[in-house]
Amino acid sequence: MKLLLDTHILLWALATPEKLGAKLREALEDPRNTVLVSSASVWEIEIKKTLGKLVAPSNLGEVVDAARFTELAIGIRHAERIAELPDFHRDPFDRMLVAQALVEDAVLVSRDRLVQAYPCRHWSSS
Repeated sequence: MKLLLDTHILLWALATPEKLGAKLREALEDPRNTVLVSSASVWEIEIKKTLGKLVAPSNLGEVVDAARFTELAIGIRHAERIAELPDFHRDPFDRMLVAQALVEDAVLVSRDRLVQAYPCRHWSSS
């Protein structure tokens, strides 16, 4: 299974995994699953760090690699898919994650109710 992590889930998985449910922690550690981290999430984290709204590792790429997560770059098909999405959510980072989940046929892991309103597969248990 491919799991695409929303930004808050990524941060919890890396720093405070106890905030995640046991089933999700197991899924993230299962070598049969591919855990995707969008470059959109890293972009969002770096912006929020610069604004002083978030504390996160300065070596995020290395931390993501050490967790054996897989980088998902933003592609043209991802950007094009955003135009087809209903306007449930104004956050451009979350909209990109939804588009990427749809294009990549990945399960989007998020606790954001607005993100969960989109027509992509979602993780059903945190």
